[in-house]
Amino acid sequence: MPYYTYIIRSKIKERFYIGSSDNLQRRLILHNEGRSISTKAYIPWELVYFEKYDNKTDALKREKQLKKMKSKKYIEWLISNHSGGRPACPDKIGD
Repeated sequence: MPYYTYIIRSKIKERFYIGSSDNLQRRLILHNEGRSISTKAYIPWELVYFEKYDNKTDALKREKQLKKMKSKKYIEWLISNHSGGRPACPDKIGD
């Protein structure tokens, strides 16, 4: 089952959140419904980047790696330079 590491951006404040999930569409809905303590204060969110992995372990490793960087500039660079072909809309995600 594919698993994803993703980055979402708040539409009201210049904030990013990094996470992982096996269902990006469902996870984005949960963030936007305020069902995540970490993101509740900055609703609404939009998916701006994701990476697909073959398993949960690899996706979680990448999530931790990105979170350890704590660099907004790197996240912005990653989104602008490496999203080539990755849809920004979760309903367009294919296997």
